Amino acid sequence: MDLLDAYLEGKSKLYKDHALSSIFLMNNGRYILQKIKGSTELNSLMGDTWCRKRSSELRQYHKTYQRETWGKLLNCLNTEGLLVNGKVVKPNVKERFTSFNATFSEIHKTQSSWVVGDEQLQSELRVSISNMVIPAYRSFLGRFSQVFTPGRQTEKYVKYQAEDIETYIDELFDGNAAPAGRRKP
Repeated sequence: MDLLDAYLEGKSKLYKDHALSSIFLMNNGRYILQKIKGSTELNSLMGDTWCRKRSSELRQYHKTYQRETWGKLLNCLNTEGLLVNGKVVKPNVKERFTSFNATFSEIHKTQSSWVVGDEQLQSELRVSISNMVIPAYRSFLGRFSQVFTPGRQTEKYVKYQAEDIETYIDELFDGNAAPAGRRKP
């Protein structure tokens, strides 16, 4: 198992994208863990301690993935510098929405082509992403979308509603890349 772990760790380093490296390690680690747990012989050979350690490693890969990908997106929703003396600084708000839109679109474009074969892992990833992104985006949207003139200006800067984000997150890890924002669900 140590040789297999070292081999997978080495292979994961071939990915330039740290988030993809984490997905690779989660995919493979989850597969190995399931095979061992599914075999009475292998499970007794590896033991509960090994299985717990492997599960802990998988959680760590998940956290690394979230930080590498979704932490960048959440930075776009940072409210620092958006209020000066209690007044909203409209150009800064515009820039944050523009940045969020571009970052989210790029993440969706890239990661909807990635494949997570294990349906449970795929679901866990999507749920954790939604739980991280949707409340933050809803809060930001509720607080700052009213600064725009209704109509064209709002449409220009607020490309996504929270429900759109959720729909696009549900498309991740299927291997079917389609640009976010080019079609409405």
